[in-house]
This record gives sequence, C-alpha cells and structure tokens, in this order.
Amino acid sequence: MKFMRLTFLPAVCVYVLAAMTPIAAAATHTGAKEHKAKVSGTVLSRDGNAVKVQDKKDGSIKIVNITDKTKINRDKFLSHTPMNVTALVPGLTIHAEGVTNAEGELDAKKVKFRPDAFAIAVAQEQQIVGNQAAAGHAQTTADQGVANAAAAQSSADQAQSTASQGAATAQAAGMAAAANAVAVQAVNQRVADLGSYTAVATTGVYFANNSHKVNDTGKSALDQLISANSNVNGFLIEIAGYTSSTGAAQYNQKLSEQRAAAVAQYLRESAGVAMWRIVVPAGYGETHPAASNDNSKDRALNRRVEVRILVSKGQQQDSQVAIAQP
Repeated sequence: MKFMRLTFLPAVCVYVLAAMTPIAAAATHTGAKEHKAKVSGTVLSRDGNAVKVQDKKDGSIKIVNITDKTKINRDKFLSHTPMNVTALVPGLTIHAEGVTNAEGELDAKKVKFRPDAFAIAVAQEQQIVGNQAAAGHAQTTADQGVANAAAAQSSADQAQSTASQGAATAQAAGMAAAANAVAVQAVNQRVADLGSYTAVATTGVYFANNSHKVNDTGKSALDQLISANSNVNGFLIEIAGYTSSTGAAQYNQKLSEQRAAAVAQYLRESAGVAMWRIVVPAGYGETHPAASNDNSKDRALNRRVEVRILVSKGQQQDSQVAIAQP
C-alpha cells in the first residue's frame, strides 16, 4: 500500500505540469498580439498628446499617441535630455517607435527628431526670453518715467513754496512734469500693444485638385512675401489651408491640413524662416470659400493657403512694412 502511494504521487505531478503547459502557451500567445510598429514623417498637427504625422513612405496620415512613458529625445545628439510633447511642433520631421493599439494608432515608446530642428526650438526659446526681456525693459522705462515725473512735480512744489526761486523756476518744473507724464503714457501704451497683432502683408498659394504640393508659382509668392518683409521686426506668420467643396468633408479637412503643413515646411526649409515665427498651421477644409464652387475657375480660387504677416502694434509703428500681392 505504501508502494502504491509513492508511485501515484509522481504521476499526479506529471499531470499537473501537463495541464499548466497550455495555459503558459496561451499567455505567451496573448502577449504576442502586441504588434511593434514604426513611423517616420512630418508632424501635421497636435491635439493634446495625439500627434498627427504624414508618413514619408506612402503619404498616409498616422496618429502617434504620447504617454507618460514615451521618451522624446533629439536624434543623433550627444545630449540625452528628455523633451516633452510640446517639442513636437508642426513641420518637424520625427521618427516614432512603439506598438499598434486596437484603433490602429501608434502608442509611442520613444520619439526622436533631428538636432537641426532642435536648434530652431532653442532659437524659439531665446526669442521668447528676448521678448520677455524687452517687455520688462519697457516697463522699467515706464516706471522710471513715473519716478522722473514725480521728482519733477516735487521740484515744482518746492519751487512754488520757495518764493526766492521765483515763478520762472516753478513754471519750468511744471513743464518737465507734463513732458514726463506724456512719455510715461506712450511707454505704457507700447507695452500694452505687445500682445495685439495686426496683419500687415498677405499672399495666397494655390493648389491643383486633390494636391498639397507647392508649385513653382506658390514658391515664388512665398519667397516674395518673405523677401519684401525681411526687415520687419518681430513678425509672425499665420498659415490657413482651405479646399473647394468637391469631395467628402472629412477628406477636405485632411487635405487642407496637408496644404497648410506643406507651406510651413517650405517656409522653414527653403525660405529660411525660423520655426518660432510660424503660428501653428491650421486647416479649415471647405469652409470660408474665397469664391463660389459653381465652376472650375472659382473652385481653383478655393484650393488655397492664405499666408499673413502679423506684427504687433507696438512694433509696427517703428517698422516699414511692404505688402506682397498674391
């Protein structure tokens, strides 16, 4: 009887191990469902942590999701300082690696972009710091003007109270106070205008049907716009893409975004415009038509990207602005 118990125990162990083998295999198979994927292309737009990228291989649009675990770094660069999702601006060429989720989107584990693009981002940060310093300097000038006005008024009061100084001295002090008050008001107005921009030049880039390629005529119009306003201080560029009403609305929305991104890419790579000058390009589909869509001539006018030069009112008064015609 003892011999039978000893014989039965190894048999049970073998049975248990055999039963667990399919379970382990199933778990391994489940883990294998996670498909690795890569995408390289140009950033078209970003909505929160979802980045829309145009694949450079086939031109298709891919969604790259950025999570807390995604590592964003500059490609082929000595520094490994991690970046955040705000570094992925439209027009930037990126390479993302991760896994495809149930919606067919790429959940990125790591994202890299070229170091030359990072240099542009550094320039952007420097410009922001410069703008803040300029505003701070203007405010300091205003404060100094107020102090000068107060000092002048004090001198005027003292002159008035001291009969020996005479009426002439009191009048001079009053005039100085008034002049300083005018200067203070002008400086304060200039600081207030830093956040108020106005369009000073505009041009249009027109596209063939179902195309987002910038042709030679469009390139010439963009070159003329930048050349004519190269001496304008502190300008920004607004880019808005549109389509005709031909085709589905969803398709037209994507096409308008592609056209806006193509113009931004040309300005950055061929026209020498720093990325920080370009306001995030936007596509508006078939909305806001420039002409009716009843005939081919009018539809051609709607297949466009509008490009505007923006200058703050505070800087505009000191700048000579040239208007570039489309």
